[in-house]
Amino acid sequence: MFKRVMVVVAVAATLLLAGCGNDYGVDQHGEKIPSERLDKQWKVINYWAEWCGPCRIEIPELNKLEQQLQGQSVGVFGVNFDGLQGKELSDASATMGINFTVLAQDPAEHFDLPRSEALPVTYIIDEKGKVRAQMMGEQTAAGVLAKIKELKGQ
Repeated sequence: MFKRVMVVVAVAATLLLAGCGNDYGVDQHGEKIPSERLDKQWKVINYWAEWCGPCRIEIPELNKLEQQLQGQSVGVFGVNFDGLQGKELSDASATMGINFTVLAQDPAEHFDLPRSEALPVTYIIDEKGKVRAQMMGEQTAAGVLAKIKELKGQ
């Protein structure tokens, strides 16, 4: 009897813990984004649109930044300003040459991000979910990396 109770408790605990992370929806390829990809790590979240000229210049820099940050518990994520979904989001991401993860669901509510009227805009968010910087205009990989190091006190 005790063993059965322990199994039921273990299953219940697992189910409860599985729901603890935030739901970040899917990426530009329709793949579910597990909460571990964003929770408890620093995040660079960039808003872009196909019609935004500076965004087109900035995207290769963000691709480079994502490569440079691999293994450093900092993720680079994009959000389409126009709210494209499904195939439209996938096609736009491919057209723009985006290699980093694009969130189909805008995380603004999760992180209390203000709606920007200008693009591109990049937010740096710490591992606790606090917005640490808002960077307007096109950025370089070196500039964002320097800002992250400054904010981390490195």
